[in-house]
Amino acid sequence: MKIKELDLHNIRHEDVDRLVENFVLLNNPPLTIITGKSLRMQKLVRNVLDRHNFHYEQWSNPGEYKILGNF
Repeated sequence: MKIKELDLHNIRHEDVDRLVENFVLLNNPPLTIITGKSLRMQKLVRNVLDRHNFHYEQWSNPGEYKILGNF
């Protein structure tokens, strides 16, 4: 099974909330979100995941979030 992935490179910050929310709510975990090095982008992603009570981890790459499921 291939894990679905959302790559946010070249996405405007103002579009992140909607894109991440749709991605996590319309797909079943496990999922991957790639933010890159932008601390602002990482914070925007965490805000959405926290708002919807998703359990996530940042493994070896701080610009990549693994969404494991809901609390």
